[in-house]
Amino acid sequence: MARILKYRGKTLEELKNMSLEEFSRLLPSRERRSLLRSLTERQKKLLEEIRKDREKFHKTHERDMIVLPEMVGVKLGVYNGKEYKPLTITFEMLGHRLGEFSLTRGRVLHSAPGAGATRGSKHIPLK
Repeated sequence: MARILKYRGKTLEELKNMSLEEFSRLLPSRERRSLLRSLTERQKKLLEEIRKDREKFHKTHERDMIVLPEMVGVKLGVYNGKEYKPLTITFEMLGHRLGEFSLTRGRVLHSAPGAGATRGSKHIPLK
């Protein structure tokens, strides 16, 4: 039996049929306030590009864009300050912001001391 995905008791089809204002009532207060203050021009442009061609890989700097129901299934490249991280929007991402899925800081893996290190820091114990 397939599990039916629901967001606050609504299926994806019901959410897609809602207006932006109706959908914002289901969101937490921070996201609701952001949507009620309207989308920025760049966010509106991204949404129009997505509506025009859903299959295309869209690159964006809009990390503060809230994931809307019509964006589910779209492939995006979200900029993290260095590169565009590929991201496919899923149902579970609804109501979150794009930047939450494209982390800006990676894990640091330190190796041996580099050139110019002090004599004391070049010492590597044998045990």
